[in-house]
Amino acid sequence: MPISLRQHLLNGRIDRLAIALSGMCVAHCFGTAVLLGVLASAGGIFESPIFHEAGLALAILLGAVALGHGAVAHGFMMPAAIGSLGLGIMAGALTMDHGWQESAYTLLGVGILALGHDLNHRAGR
Repeated sequence: MPISLRQHLLNGRIDRLAIALSGMCVAHCFGTAVLLGVLASAGGIFESPIFHEAGLALAILLGAVALGHGAVAHGFMMPAAIGSLGLGIMAGALTMDHGWQESAYTLLGVGILALGHDLNHRAGR
């Protein structure tokens, strides 16, 4: 036999449901505010020139090690040359003002560098 609304009210189930919904609302509102605050703070960090310069330095280091090792190991210079072109485009993008052009050149450089690494990997098989 189904339980009536009156029995739900008397048992406190609707109150517990309302409390749970209120708690979920508080968690949602608080969580959204915290998430947006963290993203806003992190956005400032990611726009910092030092972040881009450190990323490029790491890419150059890894590119020199991996592509240089591959050129010595398999004897093909083309992957290293293509990877170096990508690194050069990435370095050139650092000299540009922040905007869509800088992002476009950075992504182009990253794509060309990835192609160089892929060719290096294939040549080493």
